[in-house]
Amino acid sequence: MLELVLVIIIIALALIFDFGNGFNDAANSISTVVATRVLSLRNAVILAAFSNFIAAFIFGVAVATTIGKGIIDSSVVTLWIIFSGLIGAIVWVYLTTFLGLPISASHSLIGGYIGSALAAVGISAVMWGGVLKIVLFIFLAPIVGFATAFVLFILVLFFVHKTHPSKVNNYFKKLQLISVFAYSLSHGTNDAQKTMGIIAITLFTAGLLGATFHVPFWVVIVSHLTIALGTLAGGKKVVKTIGLKITKLNPIYGFCAETAGAGTIIISSIMGVPVSTTHVISGSIIGVGATRRVSAIRWRIARKMLLAWLFTIPTSALIGAITYLIISVFI
Repeated sequence: MLELVLVIIIIALALIFDFGNGFNDAANSISTVVATRVLSLRNAVILAAFSNFIAAFIFGVAVATTIGKGIIDSSVVTLWIIFSGLIGAIVWVYLTTFLGLPISASHSLIGGYIGSALAAVGISAVMWGGVLKIVLFIFLAPIVGFATAFVLFILVLFFVHKTHPSKVNNYFKKLQLISVFAYSLSHGTNDAQKTMGIIAITLFTAGLLGATFHVPFWVVIVSHLTIALGTLAGGKKVVKTIGLKITKLNPIYGFCAETAGAGTIIISSIMGVPVSTTHVISGSIIGVGATRRVSAIRWRIARKMLLAWLFTIPTSALIGAITYLIISVFI
């Protein structure tokens, strides 16, 4: 009976994390379209939330499987390890959202999970190959987003450079509705799957999934619905940081950044890599900004964001480890 109560508490915590993920990462989905004034904040949030939810019916669960089986050895996982890891992730996500810092909620979850496992079992609990792939993508994801957005903008500019700026602006206002929808869709599938993975490994650890690890469909739906609700709640400070403070955007820049970001995240999701959607869109925005001139980027803001990214896994891991050590005194 006690174990079942703990499972319910962990699922509730996972959904609290999922909501915070959507709340912080609303900036990823809508910052560009709000910055270019193509949509109001309210309408952009509604569109992003809708896209986040319907992604449940389009993509698979490769990222969820990586989270559930590819980071910590499932044979040593306990419910208390998962619980402590979630606390580490939740504290960091909600703190940085309050401060207006667009961090990676994904890496917060991964860091918290690793930290609690290290405190409970030691380094043998961690599947370092899976962790290395995730750490590499901390740097690769924004670089790919940057390069793709930069090249895409140059190609688009080749076709429209003789067209009057007002016509280009009007044309890309319409196209940006498509690109922000595609980006929100990609964001929903990659980020919601992290919560799916945690809930699924919780059920598996408690013996509620049978002998084979899998992600039940109800977990898919609930995870997508919760992240959609978090996105619907907003995250206005983070939207301003990404959309307004990195560089000046207009519809053609917003379209290229969103399209590059969506392509990068969808490919990563198919590969089962839990990338940071925050890192990808930030890299994409810097990429389109750099096509004007390097000085068009507000590097002070970019450095502040980079520091938050670098501290995310270690800080959430530390919180997760401390949480487990405190709990272990009582269990």
